[in-house]
Amino acid sequence: MSTLYNLQKRILFVLISIIIFRIGSFIPIPGINIKVLEQFFLSKSASLLSMFNIFSGGSLNRASIFTLGVMPYISASIIMQLLTLIFSHLSHLKNDGAAGKKRLNQYTKYMTLFLSFIQSTSVIVGLPFLPGMENIIVSTNFSFYAVSVISLVAGTIFLMWLGEFITEKGLGNGISLIIFSGIISHLPSSFIQTLSLMKSRNFHFLHILLIFLVMFFVIFMVVFIESSQRRIVVCYARRQHGRRMHSSYNSYLPLKLNMAGVTPVIFSSSLILFPSIIMTYCHHFFNDWIYLEKIFNFFECNYGIYLLINALLIIFFCFFYTNVMFNVSDTAINLKKSGAFLPGIRPGIRTAEYIQAIVFKLTIVGSIYTVLICLVPDLMHFLLEAPFYFGGTSLLIVVVVLMEFITHVQTLMMSTQYRQVLKKSNLYLKN
Repeated sequence: MSTLYNLQKRILFVLISIIIFRIGSFIPIPGINIKVLEQFFLSKSASLLSMFNIFSGGSLNRASIFTLGVMPYISASIIMQLLTLIFSHLSHLKNDGAAGKKRLNQYTKYMTLFLSFIQSTSVIVGLPFLPGMENIIVSTNFSFYAVSVISLVAGTIFLMWLGEFITEKGLGNGISLIIFSGIISHLPSSFIQTLSLMKSRNFHFLHILLIFLVMFFVIFMVVFIESSQRRIVVCYARRQHGRRMHSSYNSYLPLKLNMAGVTPVIFSSSLILFPSIIMTYCHHFFNDWIYLEKIFNFFECNYGIYLLINALLIIFFCFFYTNVMFNVSDTAINLKKSGAFLPGIRPGIRTAEYIQAIVFKLTIVGSIYTVLICLVPDLMHFLLEAPFYFGGTSLLIVVVVLMEFITHVQTLMMSTQYRQVLKKSNLYLKN
């Protein structure tokens, strides 16, 4: 009964947190004409900001206080992980246990505050320069800019705190669940809009069937790859405890096929988004510069260069995040300390090199799979003329976050059951 109550309590907490996020996404910033913003997103010129709007749960087209979402926090996390590779002080903090991780987390929060201030200022100042949004600001004075920037910064800091609170008190990763809820909120309207476009364009039945078969295959591949593992056989030597000799046994070192998960997709989307927005603003500041016009066209979502840059960023972050999160040397040292070894491989450096070779191959396969999953809906949009508003990036995030959430639920239930069994055994021994 306690297991079910604990699980219900955590799920209820996650639902309440998501409801709070959804309510906040409808609270507008004072002094912005929301009708102008909604008309802008109905036009074709909003294609560049559509991904940002989806990730923020529609907060951008409503000029909400949660417009920036958790993107500044993700950008700050990327910067801090890069800095740990450059500065020895930060790398020592990373290896300093819970106290070091707590200090790094504080630095990440300070970086988030700084980035959210920069990004909120650029959004408020740059939005009126977009075509069709000249009248978006009702009154341009200092009080409007101050209130708007403070509102956006406060919204980002609140979401960062809410995400950490979900991770601590709820189930799964709080930041991923916030992004997941923002994407899911667009599903009903996107599905209806896609069906209406299919009817207006008179799609053939076989054409529609092919599109849905491809989408079903993509979802099946995501579930299959994310649940796949490469198991390395680990052998343990015979040990003597007192007068008894314990026999050796074998176990496995499980390595996921996609070790980086959905993090590279979120990182690449965050990194490619703001340069595109900056190019949009610069395009309208320097309207007569032909070279800037060409650069701006490269960053448009309808061009292949955008897909290429996105693919390269995903591959880079797959390798980067895997190397940061999975330390091969530490794994080899821990195996050696516990008296374990890999069959045919000498403990120590040889074991680390062997595991590193396997991790490198898995990362290659995982990066190629992630790029294909993210680009298949875009390719279908161009080749099959599929009117999709739910891209591969969003699809991958939704499926992976759902799988991680289910895994956390199963882990919580199993750990609670084991705890109850241990309590009963202790009571039995005492009696």
